[in-house]
Amino acid sequence: MSKPSRKPNAGFDATQWTIVMQARGDSPESKAALGQLCEAYWNPVFQFRRCDGRDEDESREITQAFFARLLERGGIGRVSPDKGRFRSYLLGALKHFLAEKIRNDGRLKRGGGARIESLDAGGTETSPGIQVADPDAATATRNFDRDWANTIMERSLQTVQARFEKAGKSAQFEALKQWLVGDTENLSQAKAAKDLGMTAGAVKVAIHRLRGDFRSAIESEITQTLPQSGDLADELRYLLEVLR
Repeated sequence: MSKPSRKPNAGFDATQWTIVMQARGDSPESKAALGQLCEAYWNPVFQFRRCDGRDEDESREITQAFFARLLERGGIGRVSPDKGRFRSYLLGALKHFLAEKIRNDGRLKRGGGARIESLDAGGTETSPGIQVADPDAATATRNFDRDWANTIMERSLQTVQARFEKAGKSAQFEALKQWLVGDTENLSQAKAAKDLGMTAGAVKVAIHRLRGDFRSAIESEITQTLPQSGDLADELRYLLEVLR
């Protein structure tokens, strides 16, 4: 299994656990939905493995094995909105997978067999199953959440870009996207207006709308994996917090 390619998330327009619930089962539609989730969470899982000092190749191999297990077994079969945020469930499943790998590697070294267990393993958001003993667990979890937030931002930006390209406004997006990310203090709207052949007022309005589109795309991404009762405002605040 190779790393999924990055692409605009056209399939993430529905809200509140739709994709997660679709990913349950063995139908082609379920496998496609699970594939979308694996793509969205690839980098947070990969970076989580890098936190304990493992090299890039080993981390990539373990990440591939984790997602291959999900894809082969329909590993989120018992997940449901009442268990909380999907990223918390996935992190618990990942920790269980790693603990299982450690046990199995130890058995192989001793010549013993390895019993494969379900990724669910009775885990929940508050008690995600077997944990890996790691003195830096809090830092690793924080890094997982930060990479989740960065992925949300990246995918949201790709969504907005795709909309602009579809409308034939690629040049406008390229000129104005700098007002979405990074330091805007030294940016000149007047120069952007001149480059785009627009009035200064039109550019100001375009930037305002672009920011609104970007926020809407972020909200759409986040609500994919929130429980029905999830507080979007709290999740948005947390996303900004971990990005600081």
